[in-house]
Parts: sequence; C-alpha cells; structure tokens
Amino acid sequence: MRRCAGEKIAVFSNPSKPTDHTAMGNRLSKIATRTGDNGTTGLGDGSRVDKDSLRVQAMGDVDEMNSHLGLLLVEDMPDGLREELGTIQHDLFDLGGELCIPGYTLIKLEHVARLDALLAKYNADLPPLADFILPAGSRAAAQAHVCRTVCRRAERAIVTLGKAETLNDYPRQYMNRLSDLMFVLARVLNRHAGGGDVLWEKGRERS
Repeated sequence: MRRCAGEKIAVFSNPSKPTDHTAMGNRLSKIATRTGDNGTTGLGDGSRVDKDSLRVQAMGDVDEMNSHLGLLLVEDMPDGLREELGTIQHDLFDLGGELCIPGYTLIKLEHVARLDALLAKYNADLPPLADFILPAGSRAAAQAHVCRTVCRRAERAIVTLGKAETLNDYPRQYMNRLSDLMFVLARVLNRHAGGGDVLWEKGRERS
C-alpha cells in the first residue's frame, strides 16, 4: 500500500506478495509525507510523475466524481439505490487504482455490464423524453447532474490520457456508462421527490 497520486489515499498490495496489514496501517496513518513538495507524486508502481501530468489529472477527476457521489448519498433516494451507488463508489476507487498503476487491470467487462443493467432497470419506468431537460429539480437530482458532468470530465481526461499512454478500454467505457446512468438517476430522483423533469423551454424570453 502506498500514497497514490491524485491527492487521495489509495490502498493496493503487490499481487505477487502477501499483504502486510500492519505496514499498511502505518503508512496510512502518515498523511503528510512531504514527498510531493517538489511538485511530483508517486504512482502505484513506484515511479514519480508531475502532479499536473495527464495520468494524475485523470485520477483526480475520478476521485472528484467519487466525492460527489458521496455527497449524493446523503440525500433521500429509492430503496436499493443507495447500495448500488455504494458499489459504484468502490468501482471508482478501483478505477483510480488502475490509473495509479500503469499496466495494471482492475476494471473489467463485468463492471461495465453492471452499469448497463442499472441503466436498463432505472430507465424502464421513465417517460420518453421529447425535450431537453435542465439540471434542476430536487436537490438530489441536481447533485446527480453534478455527478454526471464531473463524470464526463473524468471520461474526457481518460480519453486524453489514452492518446498518450496505453490504457485498457474498460475504464473509459465505465465512465461513459456512469455519466449516462447519472442522467437517468437525476430523472428518477426528481420523481422520487414528487416532481418531474425540468424542461428547457425553446424560445423562452430571457431578460
């Protein structure tokens, strides 16, 4: 386990060695390591990169997305959704870990397939959209839209990183599906709060 880039604590063990939980706890308890004072940070493979590198930017965006999900989890929501979002938080932590260790794989097809299943589940009972909607309504729905937009930014960062370095496809696909899911969940959360979609009004006079 080590402090990974992206200004977060990430816990990973060497797959070829037994996990030393005592050593891990000691490392986690020391938050201010001062090793990044020169503007670099350590990756999971032991290498050091600039804190504004493409990889660290992508990790930071994924971390920010996870934090916004945590804020969404404070809100009232349908039964079962809280647990599903908790699972997604764990996925995002793993996704950040994959980005933290070049050449490592944690996110796989089954993770993307789980999001596809959630999309189908929550979209099934929603009315068809005939107009664009605004990121508004209940506080939970508005926060879901914030998650959606941060997720899109994280996806773009992963796409940019993938042009410069070799990456697996599934982290990019996962973020793409997750942003779609956040859009659907915003609609679900508005209905759960007793409201509905807030529609964009074409041609509306704007003073």
